[in-house]
Amino acid sequence: MPARGVRSLPRLTRTPRIIRDWRSPQWDRRTLVRVGIVAAICYAAWVTEQNFGRWYDFFDMKIYHGAVVWWSGGGELYEFIAPDTTLGFTYPPFAALLMLPMAALTPAAAGLFNMVFGLVALGVVLAALLIPVADRCGWPRWLTVAVALPLFAAIEPVRETLGFGQVNLLLFALIMADLVALRKGWRWAGAGVGIAMAIKLTPALFIVYFLVSKQWRAALTATLSGLAATAAAWVIVPHESALYWGHVIFQTERVGVADMTPNQSLAGLLSRLYDTATAPSVLWIAFALVLLAVGLTRAAAAHAEGDELIAFTLVGLTANVVSPISWTHHLVWVVPAVVALADQALRRRAASRGLAARGRSTPGLREPIWFPALVGARHAGAAIALYLLFLISPIWPYEHQLPGVSHYADGLFGMLAENSLAIALIVLVAALPSRPGAEPAFGGNTGPRVPATRPAPVPTRKEPATAGAPSER
Repeated sequence: MPARGVRSLPRLTRTPRIIRDWRSPQWDRRTLVRVGIVAAICYAAWVTEQNFGRWYDFFDMKIYHGAVVWWSGGGELYEFIAPDTTLGFTYPPFAALLMLPMAALTPAAAGLFNMVFGLVALGVVLAALLIPVADRCGWPRWLTVAVALPLFAAIEPVRETLGFGQVNLLLFALIMADLVALRKGWRWAGAGVGIAMAIKLTPALFIVYFLVSKQWRAALTATLSGLAATAAAWVIVPHESALYWGHVIFQTERVGVADMTPNQSLAGLLSRLYDTATAPSVLWIAFALVLLAVGLTRAAAAHAEGDELIAFTLVGLTANVVSPISWTHHLVWVVPAVVALADQALRRRAASRGLAARGRSTPGLREPIWFPALVGARHAGAAIALYLLFLISPIWPYEHQLPGVSHYADGLFGMLAENSLAIALIVLVAALPSRPGAEPAFGGNTGPRVPATRPAPVPTRKEPATAGAPSER
């Protein structure tokens, strides 16, 4: 009997399916096409940033880096003024402690680290937002997130955050972690808001939202975690803590002047409309209270309808509007607004196809107006328009600064363009639609519980006996 070679031996194990798919020429071609699409979108995002962005050079990161270097060398943290500017450190002491390790780096290295962490934070948030949409639509998860990341990295708030070396994306991720925790019913939901509040004050509005929407545990967790972080900073650096909470927090002039073009809050809008350096106080307070009530009321209603993403987005946008200063890099809550509008369009489109497949009218439901192909077009158009507005950011060609140049120097169109982002924020607070039942957060329950009922027995009718057949007893 001839000896059997190695190739003639029987195969004892099978090649794993994923390896067989990877070796498949079809799988390889499909993946190469998808990778090419992602690469093309990344290049387009870079070109967009070059055309519509500004020269950033880690400007804010250099201020933070210089402040912590000055502080670690024995200087007073809140007395530091960056060279050739009038700007200093404006964050609470807890944020200063978190930034202290970057004193060992160069400003460029610190800016690059912050850019990487910011992109990772944005990617994680987009994964949380888009993976449910991708699963529902049958899209590849990795491709959906990989396409969305450069698209959103190119818009004004994100590119300014990355370019200036700001921390907004990290705070955004902390707050969105609470959204995921609330949807899953985790006990620590609210801790992200509390830590973000200890780093920057504006996330405190989310605690008010938790109270208004009666999410008591999340409100308590956020409050206690914020107080714990602040107290820990007070124990470690009591002098800086007393100085900040006693004096620096009231020095609003340290942040900037309200009428500056990048300030796209309500106060900035009113300042430019009145062509003054500051907004009229009574008018600003009145409008701010109205928009605050509208934003929180609509957020609580969205929570009750089972759309926690819209609720969080409305609170974030409301904080941007009512804050005295909201620079364009603060406006990261536009990202979930665009995602939610696009998802609304997809949901309406899918519902329209379901109704059309029935082939008959459904009692209690209004049939789509116009052609079925146009269902969801309103929301899709709104998502595209909002994205393009923040991609192009038309405020910069009409940037003016008092007292040198009036904000009306370019006429009515220039005034509208200079305030376009602020107007868009106010419209979103007033009109961003919710998606009932899309993302409920009811303490771990996906909705109100309905008690199970046993179906009633269906009575059977006895057939009458036919002629010639024996009757049943």
